[in-house]
Amino acid sequence: MKRARMTLCVLSLVAVLAGPALANGLNLNSLGSRALAMGGAYVGLADDFSAIFWNPAGIASIRSRTFGAFGIDIIPKGTYKLDAFDAAGNVTRMVDARTAAKHYLAGLAAYYIPVGMNVTAGLGVYVPSGLGASWNGEDFRSIAMGGAFEWSSKVGLVTISPALAWRINDRISVGATFNANYGTFSLKTHAGSLPSAEGGLDLGQYEENLKGWGYGATLGVLVRPHRLFSLGATVRTASKVSFEGEAMIPLLAYVGLEDTSSITRDVTWPLWLAAGVAFFPNEAWTLTADVQYTQWSTMDVMRTAYADPYWAIQMAEDAERPMHWTDATQIRLGAEYRIKPGLAVRAGYYWDPTPVPDKTMNVLLPSYDFNVLTMGVGYALDGLVVDLGFELLMGAKRTVGFLNWYFDPAYAAAMPGTYGMTLLVPNVSVSYRF
Repeated sequence: MKRARMTLCVLSLVAVLAGPALANGLNLNSLGSRALAMGGAYVGLADDFSAIFWNPAGIASIRSRTFGAFGIDIIPKGTYKLDAFDAAGNVTRMVDARTAAKHYLAGLAAYYIPVGMNVTAGLGVYVPSGLGASWNGEDFRSIAMGGAFEWSSKVGLVTISPALAWRINDRISVGATFNANYGTFSLKTHAGSLPSAEGGLDLGQYEENLKGWGYGATLGVLVRPHRLFSLGATVRTASKVSFEGEAMIPLLAYVGLEDTSSITRDVTWPLWLAAGVAFFPNEAWTLTADVQYTQWSTMDVMRTAYADPYWAIQMAEDAERPMHWTDATQIRLGAEYRIKPGLAVRAGYYWDPTPVPDKTMNVLLPSYDFNVLTMGVGYALDGLVVDLGFELLMGAKRTVGFLNWYFDPAYAAAMPGTYGMTLLVPNVSVSYRF
């Protein structure tokens, strides 16, 4: 089942199983509208219902029954252009594509209850990773044997986290969660063709659908050595997710072959380390700063096992897909100004470098260096809190050279071309302390 080199490279999309999405690889890294509006610089503060994600030690500050919910809409606007040389040596535009208009919804819900004088328990369900891409197949006819096939991906990770936090004294709190991670992944692209010895049949559409579970933990500490500032640190352990599902090429049935095969793939969501500080210069202002590190280098080579013997032989080229991701560190800054009791405005910024090298860049999971601006407003009345936020992610243009891809074997898993991306992310949170 020898595929065209250009088409094969999109299967490096299996990287989405490493914990994709919005930024820093695939992570959504901003859950909770207040935290997001402050640039996601929240590890040293973590004093609302989103603490279960940022720093579970912050749960100890919740001393009454509390429920909170957060919803986010991720709206990507991507472009892809491919220029190549024709037979006469002239440059010609082969692809000029834009992502279809899509809304990728995610969120967080958490409930907390004090279970002792200084102990609070909680349960959270949230989406730490998830994104996708959807292109108009007509735009890719020139590199898909003239067919208008579906080119799309959709990725999601849902985490279920029971939590416990202990306020050791007025200065120090610690907390921990157990994380059960449920991942889903779907992919549609062109399947390429059979080798000419087997008839050279164009195989049409290729599709994968996978699901799996993995487990991990989050540990956090918050220290307030002085009334003017607090310090926090969080570690979220790596989590290996064992995926199972099916790959499908419907046209294989026309040549007497199995058109589906069961597949398995073990993928490790990376270790996440973060440290932050919150500064309280007066009653009106809160300033925050975080450094957040993700060990994306675990995404080196992705291995897939095909159960069907024929698929296992013919898909051998795809069974080990090079990713070669590198570790990434984000710098985040945030500010909140309380205009009056109950009303606050917020803003933030963070720098989010891509872990994906040029040699594995592709259209179904494009990744960028992002400059990110955030803003929001919040209002509290008695136990009710409503927060609105907005995030604008501006991706730096990326170019994978056609000649690099054509001549350098290290670029075999890449798709040459010029990529652009902007993400618009409106969101809302509502919480209530009983």
